[in-house]
Amino acid sequence: MSQIIVMASGKGGTGKSTVSAGIAVSLTKQGKNVLLIDCDCGMRGLDLMLGIEKNVVFDVSDVVCGNCDYSKAIYSAEDIPGLYLLPAPIDAADEVSPAVMKQITDELKDNYDYILIDAPAGVGSSFDTAIEPAQKALIVVNAEPTSVRGCLNVRKKLTEKGITDIRLIINRFNEKNFRTMGIYRDLDEVIDICKTQLIGLVPDDIRIAALMQSGCGKNCWSSAGVVFDSIVSRLMGVNVPLSFGM
Repeated sequence: MSQIIVMASGKGGTGKSTVSAGIAVSLTKQGKNVLLIDCDCGMRGLDLMLGIEKNVVFDVSDVVCGNCDYSKAIYSAEDIPGLYLLPAPIDAADEVSPAVMKQITDELKDNYDYILIDAPAGVGSSFDTAIEPAQKALIVVNAEPTSVRGCLNVRKKLTEKGITDIRLIINRFNEKNFRTMGIYRDLDEVIDICKTQLIGLVPDDIRIAALMQSGCGKNCWSSAGVVFDSIVSRLMGVNVPLSFGM
């Protein structure tokens, strides 16, 4: 039976989908079967990051409408054994309801070790859909005030839903820029304000973004790649130090 984890962020531009893909790839390196569900209706991007956008014909809304079954709407990631994607609708009007998302994950959870749900940024109706079946949550933030505020909004919604197993990933961290801005005393202050235990610190690495945007997620092993491995180890209950590849 799957562990169902929602990937969330309080604002756009944090790199949440990139982190989602990176974690998914690292899970497959551990021999896990992973289903990524893109819940960002109208703004899907995981198919591009995994290099399978040309293969996508059906999406989750087609399954719901009866246009196809899961076998046609779930796509295997090329050259990444064990990684699968259920794309979001390209049209935001085709958003599925929270109850339907719960039904979908209930029907699929025995087929995968992990289901990662990539929620849209913010806390709108699509966010409600994404968190409905989740057992755990990873909140992706940047170390800057608008992102930190968004994290608090997301955390509030998650806890109201009864999801209390929540961890924090600080993404695109550049220590020099962080100190130059001088907004926070240190990273501990960011973590304290977010009121969420840190599970990963991902460096600002343009190679990660470049690989993902060119559909080469499988090659995501620059300085940040080891950080995704560390996050996955901690998710799996292994006591490893927080890694910050540089």
